Amino acid sequence: MFQIIAKTLAGLEEILAKEIESIGGINIAIGNRMVSFVGDKKTLYMANLWLRTALRILKPVERFTASSPEELYDKVKAIDWTKYIEEGQTITIDNTIYSENFRNSRYAIYRCKDAICDFFVEKGMKRPKVSVASADVQLNLHITDEGDQEGSACTISLDSSGEPLYKRGYKEQLTDAPISEVLAAGILLKAGWDGSRDLIDPMCGSGTFLVEAALIATNTPAGIYRKGFGFERWTVGENAFDSELWQDLYDDDSAQREFIHHIYGSDISKVALEVTEKNIKAAGLAKYITLEHKDFEDFANETHPAEISYNEALIENPDAPA
Repeated sequence: MFQIIAKTLAGLEEILAKEIESIGGINIAIGNRMVSFVGDKKTLYMANLWLRTALRILKPVERFTASSPEELYDKVKAIDWTKYIEEGQTITIDNTIYSENFRNSRYAIYRCKDAICDFFVEKGMKRPKVSVASADVQLNLHITDEGDQEGSACTISLDSSGEPLYKRGYKEQLTDAPISEVLAAGILLKAGWDGSRDLIDPMCGSGTFLVEAALIATNTPAGIYRKGFGFERWTVGENAFDSELWQDLYDDDSAQREFIHHIYGSDISKVALEVTEKNIKAAGLAKYITLEHKDFEDFANETHPAEISYNEALIENPDAPA
């Protein structure tokens, strides 16, 4: 068992905590735009596959204090990186830094990368290449000043997600002002959407609310359409990818449920509806969703198949252009 950090958007922490509880996470603690919990490798994989309101899933692996970029370099270089990175793999590092000791976050990242590369070189091993996109091992450096503690608290984590989790994989095209999949799912869950009634989105844009609503209603994993996750490229030690465990989790559809109601989407833009239709088909959810070309004013003045009452839900994108 080990600690896991799920990053999220401000305001979605409590929803995320409930999701984490549902996949078996324990010792759940809510923070600022994050929720920490304890789990095992199975929990880590499920968090990436199932959590609708998480942006990234991190596994903290090293903690120490440092007061300067040079001390950071020394502490990072002292870590046995063969526990996390195989010789010849590519790496990338992102960061979250709130510290008076590290005002230049870019320089802190440079020193961290230098330390990791120098560790391998001094061991007579091949120097890791730094890759911005699709790195084999993605790391996160978190630095913050905590109370009266001498030096800044530094945490290095393995990023098990790779690409951010809002990139579900079903969007083939986008419209103007597309809402994040994580935010759309969060709004739906905070509103109590569970698929027990019809749902209407009268300004559906690229269809994010429609697809996320259908995924929730059928209890389909949020990450089922993704091409891959960061943890699939981990190759060494206790973190090494367990393909058999992952395949069992990915193939398990026992939690999916029947959705007997319906979802309706409309938009004034024919282009938007064409985009939406492609995204819905890519997600394989067309049978649950009906689209109409309609102005919102016409929608408001007409009787809709799902007349708005306490039995139906009405949603819209708060970021959509007026």
